[in-house]
Amino acid sequence: MSDGGVLLDIRGLRVRFPMRGRGPVCAVNGVDLTLRKGESLGIVGESGCGKSVTFSSVMRLVQSPPAVLEGEILLDGRDVMRMSGAELRRMRGKEIAMIFQEPMTSLNPVMRVGKQIIETLRLHESLSEKQAEEKALEYFQMVEIPDARSRFWCYPHQLSGGLRQRVMIAMALICNPRVLLADEPTTALDVTIQAQILELLGRLRRKNDMSVVLITHDLCVIAQLAERVAVFYAGRVVEEASAGELFANPMHPYTMGLLRCVPTMRTVSRRLDMIEGNIPDPACLPAGCAFHPRCPFAADVCREQAPEKRFFGERRFAACHRAGEVG
Repeated sequence: MSDGGVLLDIRGLRVRFPMRGRGPVCAVNGVDLTLRKGESLGIVGESGCGKSVTFSSVMRLVQSPPAVLEGEILLDGRDVMRMSGAELRRMRGKEIAMIFQEPMTSLNPVMRVGKQIIETLRLHESLSEKQAEEKALEYFQMVEIPDARSRFWCYPHQLSGGLRQRVMIAMALICNPRVLLADEPTTALDVTIQAQILELLGRLRRKNDMSVVLITHDLCVIAQLAERVAVFYAGRVVEEASAGELFANPMHPYTMGLLRCVPTMRTVSRRLDMIEGNIPDPACLPAGCAFHPRCPFAADVCREQAPEKRFFGERRFAACHRAGEVG
């Protein structure tokens, strides 16, 4: 576990989107998170919980207006929310980089992948075309792209999903960022390639002393790479703990449900567990705790009052009225 100082500090982040005829929809509802230097933080939750919107907001990729953003996003003490367009361009890629969910839609389909990395590099560093090409090729080799020189001049559609993902990783790391945001970096990859990508990310994090945020719905991926975990539900962080504590002793019923859904060696002899119901509509959240309609432990207080965070250590909490009772 990293013992470095706080590098990224998200305070009370709220993101609302206007909806015609329905009023604003709150996709992120008061998120507080910290990321220390050299730390790996896992972000988990079902699709629609606000994970990607939160960290797209950190990169200031959520267009505002029309979206309304409130709160603070501090990068080494500087407020990202107050940065000018020029400051944001210098920050993106150089200080915070992002690996997006689907590389085929994130890479320019009519531009060779090597040229796309050269473009990123020349934006942030004073290098000639030749110097940028040589450095980009070094990173192609570092992320273990076979026959890197010939693949450098391929178009995205000429590469497999695993190779496109490695190109995205090389592009994200080329300027040696301090924070890497990896949003579902192994989506649509088979398990062998997924394991290779995760092992590569872990090795590069240690080598470059980067802070990494891994956004996923796959708890097996979190177990492999993350030191600390934040669980999202309905736009809020409902539980936060070290990975070891969370897997050994979850305190929020939603986290317990997610862990029960993970297949094990015993799954073949019984039905796979599931969380009944669906994530609530963010435009029409239920009263009290947003999870109570799906929670097997819900009490009257859960239906009437939104839970506050209950702390069980310096960096461990669960936003649940019954946390500590039903673990």
